[in-house]
Amino acid sequence: MNRVLHRFRTLPIRARLSLLVAAAVAFAVAAVSVTCWFIVQGKLYDQLDSDLQKGKGPGGQIQQAEFALNSCTKTPQSSAGFFRNTYSQVVTEGGKVCITDDSIGTVKVAQSDKDVIEKGDVRRVYFRNGTAEDGSAVRVMTRYLGSTNTAAGTAGPEVGIVVAVSLKSTQDTLNDLALILLLVSGVGVLGAGAAGLAVARAGLRPVDKLTEAVEHVARTEDLSVRIPVEEDAEDEVARLSRSFNSMTSSLASSRELQQQLIADAGHELRTPLTSLRTNIELLTRSEETGRPIPEADRKALLASVKAQMTELAALIGDLQELSRSEGQRGERVQVVSLEETVESALRRARLRGPELTIDADLQPWYVRAEPAALERAVVNILDNAVKFSPEGGSVEVRLTSDGTLTVRDHGPGIPEDELPHVFDRFWRSPSARALPGSGLGLSIVARTVEQAGGEVTLGHAPGGGTIATVHLPGAPTPPPENPVAGQ
Repeated sequence: MNRVLHRFRTLPIRARLSLLVAAAVAFAVAAVSVTCWFIVQGKLYDQLDSDLQKGKGPGGQIQQAEFALNSCTKTPQSSAGFFRNTYSQVVTEGGKVCITDDSIGTVKVAQSDKDVIEKGDVRRVYFRNGTAEDGSAVRVMTRYLGSTNTAAGTAGPEVGIVVAVSLKSTQDTLNDLALILLLVSGVGVLGAGAAGLAVARAGLRPVDKLTEAVEHVARTEDLSVRIPVEEDAEDEVARLSRSFNSMTSSLASSRELQQQLIADAGHELRTPLTSLRTNIELLTRSEETGRPIPEADRKALLASVKAQMTELAALIGDLQELSRSEGQRGERVQVVSLEETVESALRRARLRGPELTIDADLQPWYVRAEPAALERAVVNILDNAVKFSPEGGSVEVRLTSDGTLTVRDHGPGIPEDELPHVFDRFWRSPSARALPGSGLGLSIVARTVEQAGGEVTLGHAPGGGTIATVHLPGAPTPPPENPVAGQ
């Protein structure tokens, strides 16, 4: 059985569907056919029983009981057609058979016949299938008649009459019906199998197209393949096709972004690596030639190497942040106090710009985000403000009661034509390329805020400088079922 099931599971889907349809139709046709056969059989037997009970046909009238009763004690006389052309006999309670002169044969007496006679109920009639002495199948009716009278006038044994008719014509009819039902069932099953195969082929044609598309993508890595789908189609195959198209579009976009990230990262890494290699070669050549570099120049070279290493470490950290998957991020999302996150970022910003005045006015606000990523985004915004603020300048930080965070500096501002590019990866303003940074800070900000369901903008501040605005959905109080981590 397990082998059959395993073999069935290994068949193609269309073959399995065809077999299932054929099996279902075969079961239904078999059930209907068998039911029909038994109903017809019951009707035919009911008709025979009715004819036997009413005494119609060659059996004559059963009410001629006097003849039957006397036939067991006297020499039987003519029955006037009572038993003509039938299997008819009078049977005593002990099973003795009294045959009339017109009966065409005898029927084997069964125990049920004796029981009917012994009970002596004239109202009871018993029907059964039996066998004649010549081996023919017959339909038998047994009825109690009464007590016989002996020649001395005393009561004799109880007797009953047994009348039977041949079942040959009935069985021939039933056999013909069975053959017809078998032929019709076979044609029905074959037709159902063919129809199931046709339906399976038509229904699985879109799946075949989808399979071909997947195999093509796996073979060629061509993510531009799209499966045509009717706009108003809402069945499962259409949904699967749309999902496949959406998946390939996402994969193509992801690959494009990945290639762009690799290209941009390679370009950005080339500069610090070239500078490092140059400085290290100078130090190595000095050691090999025995010509020491002046102490001041040596300190400058080592400071440059250290700065380039710091820049490389920061760039690698930013690349790791951008390359994290959504699944890794989703596992760390929780309810976060934006007020506390901004306060933590402010402490770091004040260390990086001790000569600046950073004024903060923060209201409580709770959001759903990844704590570390959210703090990094706020730090990046504050770093930009500190970096471009003049010495002795000020930075204003505000977090309002509706979840809007603004960071305003009094620096040179951003030219109008550069505003559309400030959130692009590795993009740096020409005026800021001499300053430290990887060009990924604002890109990370935009991604983090977008993942938290918010939006971020950068624009000109009234009176000069730049103002960064971040709005995150949330509430002024944390939900009771999701308390803030660490509280």
